Amino acid sequence: MQAKWGTCGDNGAWCGFNTLNIDSPGFENGEGVYIIWQKQGPVIKVGKGRIKDKIQEDRGTPEILQYPELLVTWATISSEYRSSVHSYLSNKLKPKIPTNVTDASPVAVNLPWPY
Repeated sequence: MQAKWGTCGDNGAWCGFNTLNIDSPGFENGEGVYIIWQKQGPVIKVGKGRIKDKIQEDRGTPEILQYPELLVTWATISSEYRSSVHSYLSNKLKPKIPTNVTDASPVAVNLPWPY
């Protein structure tokens, strides 16, 4: 499956986790998966759901905020494949903060960067 991963700015730079404007157009109803990682470091969390709400919730999570220089990207994924893509990303990226992965069969998706 091909995902279009979100970036910020005209140069396609990764978005700062705490500075991304989740109130901008495009986030209102966007649902899919997202990845939070530490700049030049490990993946911290792989999440799924309504992207705006989930990022807002994670911004208040001390377990995530303990890591400096956090970045985030997201991809809109239909509900039919969301749990399967989340399962694949969680297994592949091994985030520091694991999330509940359903028993959905993993569906491979392109990663936002070479891994």
